[in-house]
Amino acid sequence: MATPLKPSRRFGALLCALASCWVFAAQAAYPDRPIKLIVPFSAGGTVDAVARTLGGQLAIQLNSPVVIENVPGAGGSLATQRVAKSPADGYTLLFTTPNHTINPALNDKLPFDTAKDLAPISLVAQIPELLIAHAQQPYTDFAGFVKYAAANPDKLSYASAGNGTLPHVTMELLMQKLNLKMQHIPYKGAAPALNDVLSGVVPLKYDTIATSAGHIKAGRIKPLAIASLKRSPLMPEVPTIAESGLPGYQGILWMGILAPAGTPREIVDTVHQQLRNVLRDPALLKRLEADGVEAVGTPPAEFDKLISTELRQWAELVKRANIKAE
Repeated sequence: MATPLKPSRRFGALLCALASCWVFAAQAAYPDRPIKLIVPFSAGGTVDAVARTLGGQLAIQLNSPVVIENVPGAGGSLATQRVAKSPADGYTLLFTTPNHTINPALNDKLPFDTAKDLAPISLVAQIPELLIAHAQQPYTDFAGFVKYAAANPDKLSYASAGNGTLPHVTMELLMQKLNLKMQHIPYKGAAPALNDVLSGVVPLKYDTIATSAGHIKAGRIKPLAIASLKRSPLMPEVPTIAESGLPGYQGILWMGILAPAGTPREIVDTVHQQLRNVLRDPALLKRLEADGVEAVGTPPAEFDKLISTELRQWAELVKRANIKAE
């Protein structure tokens, strides 16, 4: 026969049971208030538009409002710091891009540790970069460009949205892998950089399908190759750089969601699963594809691997190319 518990022990056991129930209820209640999705860019751009589209659908899946907050500045570092220093409760999340992995290479005094202070949830979408050239350039494909650039070191130039931006570092990576020498012309934003390529002031640029397609159709610029591992369904006739002699090379404007480090695994898994549900919606996928955006939806571990790989890659490249932040 079991020995009856003394009153004090019964009371203690009851308290433990109640505490366990309270913890379970608290966890099960997530989310019970609005979630903030911090975007490190001003409202109106492509990344902001994707964040708002996904955030709206995620709110439906979670049955809780998802509020977009734009925190531009310092190349995305202000937004990242805001999230890194927030409570690890799943109510403040970061919607970020490769700036997340490039910034540490440019600034070793960031007020947070990119690898340790944030927890990856999912890589949700991506836009492959498209290598374009002014229509009157004397090459028509990627192989012709490489041959011409190799025969004319430092005579070609390329435009980018600024020092340390994704188009800049991915072009530098391409040059290092192919042993090419070209001049970098940084601009204050992607739009003025594209305008000068369209006018022939600068011959080359990494751009996106969405912003280039109309100009390609009009014959003002020509696509040379796309920097994704697979051809884009939006321009299936354009080969990838990977298939054109550089296996594994890619330049992707990815978009992913992270939480403060220490966020409970149950919350990370909940957000990831609901994001996957969102990214299965045919109407949403069609909407994203129209803007040249590919839906992804990787699990946290896979997104973490990408971040770790890029942190090493950009640190090495920035050092070799002596790239300085503006």
